[in-house]
Amino acid sequence: MNVSGPTSDAGATSDDQGTGHGVVRIASVAALGGLLFGYETSVINGATKALEEDFAINSGALGFAVASALLGAAAGALTAGRIADRIGRLMVMKIAAVLFVLSAVGCAFAPSSWGTGGLVLFIVFRVVGGFAVGVASVIAPAYIAETSPAGIRGRLGSLQQLAIVLGIFLSFLVNLALRNIAGGANEVLWLGMDAWRWMFLMMAVPAILYGVLSGTIPESPRYLISQQRLPEARAVLERLLGARDLELTIDSIRASMNSEKKPSWRDLKRPAGGIYPVVWIGLLLSVFQQAVGINVVFYYSNVLWEAAGFDESQAFLTSTITSVINIATTLVAIALVDRVGRRPLLLVGSVGMTVTLAAVAVCFGQLTDKIENGQVVMKDGEAVQTLPGAWGVVALIAANGFVVFFGMSWGPMVWVLLGEMFPNRFRAAALSVAAAGQWAANWVITMTFPAIKDFSLTFGYFMYAAFAFLSFLFVAKFVPETKGRSLEDMDRLAGVTDDA
Repeated sequence: MNVSGPTSDAGATSDDQGTGHGVVRIASVAALGGLLFGYETSVINGATKALEEDFAINSGALGFAVASALLGAAAGALTAGRIADRIGRLMVMKIAAVLFVLSAVGCAFAPSSWGTGGLVLFIVFRVVGGFAVGVASVIAPAYIAETSPAGIRGRLGSLQQLAIVLGIFLSFLVNLALRNIAGGANEVLWLGMDAWRWMFLMMAVPAILYGVLSGTIPESPRYLISQQRLPEARAVLERLLGARDLELTIDSIRASMNSEKKPSWRDLKRPAGGIYPVVWIGLLLSVFQQAVGINVVFYYSNVLWEAAGFDESQAFLTSTITSVINIATTLVAIALVDRVGRRPLLLVGSVGMTVTLAAVAVCFGQLTDKIENGQVVMKDGEAVQTLPGAWGVVALIAANGFVVFFGMSWGPMVWVLLGEMFPNRFRAAALSVAAAGQWAANWVITMTFPAIKDFSLTFGYFMYAAFAFLSFLFVAKFVPETKGRSLEDMDRLAGVTDDA
C-alpha cells in the first residue's frame, strides 16, 4: 500500500482548514476496523475455560486455539498493502468486514460433538478472523495518515488504538452480560447454544456496521490519483484540506506518484547493502509492544485471576474494569500525543510498565493453596491457589497500573509511529513488515503463556518486566521524534535520500 507522503503533507500547510471538513468522522469510520480488531482478539478471553471443557483440550491446544487468530493476522498484515494498491482502500475495508462476519458465525457454530474436527473448524474460522484483523491493522493507520492534516495527524492516528481498546471493552462487556444471563460461559443461553458461542456471534453486529459505514467515506486521494481519477481526487482533497493551494497539492501528489516505482520488498534494502535502519526500528517497536505481555492481560485475564483465587464472576468483572481503565488512559494519550510528542510518552510508559510488571511478579510469588474448613480446596484434581491477605489487592492495583502505563504510551504511540515514520518510497512495505512482526510476536507471547502459567507466573511477569526495561533503552537510543513533522520529512529523518 503506497501510503502517501504528499497527501498528508499538504495538510501541513492547511491544518486550520482541514480540521473542519469531516476528517475526524472519516478517520473514526476507518478506525472501526480497530474496534473489530480488539473484539476479535479479546472475545476468546471469556471462552477459554469453556473451550477446554467442550473440546477436552490441554493447555498447549488451548494456547494454539487462542493464538491461531494471530497467524491469520500476520498473513493479513503482509498482504493488505498490495491488495489495497490494486482495488482501493475502501474495498479492502469492506472485504475485512465480510471476513469478520464469517469468523463470528464460523466460531459460534463450530460443533464440539465433532471432537478434534470441531476444534480444527473453530481454529480455521479464528484464522479467517485473524486475517481480517491483520488487514484492519494496516489499512486503518495507512488510510488515516493519507487523509489527515499534519497538525492533528497524531490524534487522528491514535483513534486506531482507541477503537482497539473500545473493542476489547465491548467484548468483555458482552462476555460479562452473556455469562451472567446464562449463569456461566458454558451454560445454555438462547436457541440451545452455550453463552460462549453467543460471545463470538455478537461480533457480526459491529462487523456489518463497519462494512456499511465504509461506504460513506471517501476513497484515499492518493489512490484516486494513482488511478487517474482526478476529478474525484480533487473533490476529496477540497473536502479534507480546503480549497487553498488545491492544484498545487494535486501536482505534488502526481509528481510523487510519477517519480515512485511500483512498491516492492526490495525497496527496504539500501544500495550499499542491508536493510534501512528505520525498518528495524519499526519492527522492534512492534515486537516490544507485544513482548511486555499486554495481550496476556486481555486474552487470559479471566484465567489469570481465577488462578489467583477469584471465582468466575469476579474474574469477568475484573477483566471488564481493566478494559475501562485502558480506554481512559488511551484518551489521555490522544490528548497528549501532539503536544508532548511520541518519544516522551514511550519513555515514561516503559518505566511505568517495568515497575508495575515487577510488582505483579512479586505478588504472584505469594500464591498459596486455598484452605477452607481446614482442608485444601481441590478442583479437577489440583489444589486451588489464592493470593493471601492484601496480596490480591496489590496484584490488581499493579496489573491495572501496567495497563495505565501501556494505554498512555506503547498502545497508541506505536500505531501512530508506524503510520508516519517510514519514508515515502517504502512506507507500504515497511508498514506491512512491522505489522506482521507485531502479530508474530503477539502469537509467540499468547501461545507460550498457558505453559508459563503452569510453570510459574512469577517467572512470566519478571520476563515481561525485563522486556519493558529493554524497551526503554531501545527508545532512548534509536527511536526518533516525529511530532509536527510532515511525512516528506521522514526521508531526511531516516537518512534516506533520492540517491541513497
